[in-house]
Amino acid sequence: MSGGTSDRLATILQRVDRIPDYDHFPGVDELIAAFDRLADDHPDRVSRRRIGTSRLGEPLWMYAIGRGHSNALVYAGVHPNEPIGFCTALQLATELCTDQEFADDLDCRWWIIPNIDPDGTRLNEGWFTGPVDRVTYARHFYRPAPAEQVEWAFPLSYKDAYFDAVIPEAFALMRVIDDVRPDIAVSLHNGELGGVYYYLSRPVPGMVETLHRITEHAGLPLDNGEPESPVAEQYGPAVFGMIDIERVYDHLEQLGVPPDTGGAGASSASYADRHGTLSLVAELPYWTHPAIDDRGPSGRRYAELLREAADELDSDMAALGELYRRAEPWLSHTSQLVRATAAFLPSLTEAAGSERARAAETDRDRIATVAEEFSVLDRNRCFRLRYGGMLVRAVASEVGRGAAPADLHRVHRDLVELYSGWQREAAAGEPDLRQVPINRLVGVQYAATLALLQARQAGS
Repeated sequence: MSGGTSDRLATILQRVDRIPDYDHFPGVDELIAAFDRLADDHPDRVSRRRIGTSRLGEPLWMYAIGRGHSNALVYAGVHPNEPIGFCTALQLATELCTDQEFADDLDCRWWIIPNIDPDGTRLNEGWFTGPVDRVTYARHFYRPAPAEQVEWAFPLSYKDAYFDAVIPEAFALMRVIDDVRPDIAVSLHNGELGGVYYYLSRPVPGMVETLHRITEHAGLPLDNGEPESPVAEQYGPAVFGMIDIERVYDHLEQLGVPPDTGGAGASSASYADRHGTLSLVAELPYWTHPAIDDRGPSGRRYAELLREAADELDSDMAALGELYRRAEPWLSHTSQLVRATAAFLPSLTEAAGSERARAAETDRDRIATVAEEFSVLDRNRCFRLRYGGMLVRAVASEVGRGAAPADLHRVHRDLVELYSGWQREAAAGEPDLRQVPINRLVGVQYAATLALLQARQAGS
């Protein structure tokens, strides 16, 4: 894109305005079929390559598009409950194929992996077609156990933390990173509720302002609430350095909490650092709320909020943990849902302890902002809806196959009663939630990706 930085960004934003609306998120088969059509229709511009096989035997595909002096790697599905990236990857690939002048002007070879975790994605497809409300989403939600998440399954050796159980999907991505040695890498993530925030693998001059302008253009708020992790280095409002396991480990150690990585390894961005890759994550919400960018005082002390949230999380996870303990004799760990539930329940209980330790280290007189109050308290609502929904699915599937004893039926009844109460509270207690049109979310990821390439080519 010729012209100055401001002119090039303006051109990117004009393209964003032309992104069509989406009425659903594509499932695995629909997404790969769309990419295959692009490859069939544009054989001179697209090549398809199998890069591996999922744990359940599904082929993993990568599509190379265009040519140029730069290499850009874009990959979606690293967390299979985050499908905005599926649409973003397809939008980018479509424009690179159908607008040759645009693609040539980028001077870049694009390597796009539409979905790196098809197994996990299939367990989320129940909510992809809507309605995309919080209750439906959580009831059909699946997120892999930490050690089975592609994003966090890269080799790690740090102090007493060690991870080498690299899953096939992460191994396929590792080989691609080493083969391509990308100048930029964009891991397509998204959040759930709140505003927009970003991660960069290193500071980039002018990038904070660029990302803010992209977010503003989409009409979305920045997420000025509680950061996703207290270890994240802030480059600017809602723009952070990448979270890495080493920082998390050191933070817990400093708090006097036994460091626990949840059985996970390093991230894809951390692995790509060896090649000098500039990496980006744009975190986007399905829903937003007026409180999320309100930096005014809430009237409540921040330390008290942390303690209150920790107590509530403890109570919720204890209730789920007891139900899981009662159900476990009849549940199979060959189930992804069961393995994930078994991993998350103890780690979330430990998270409550670290939040109490953090509260003890916080200035007791500091007043939380409205955004911080909302995000601290909402995090618990998110956790119990997510992981309660996964346990309901795991138990219901065992009951549904017709071989469950009476004790498991009773667990199912008690679990549904508890979870239904959380669902009713979520449905009734959030009247100000607003669903964000999918094309705006895609536009933010799409624009941020092109802006990152622009910054890298400028020498950042």
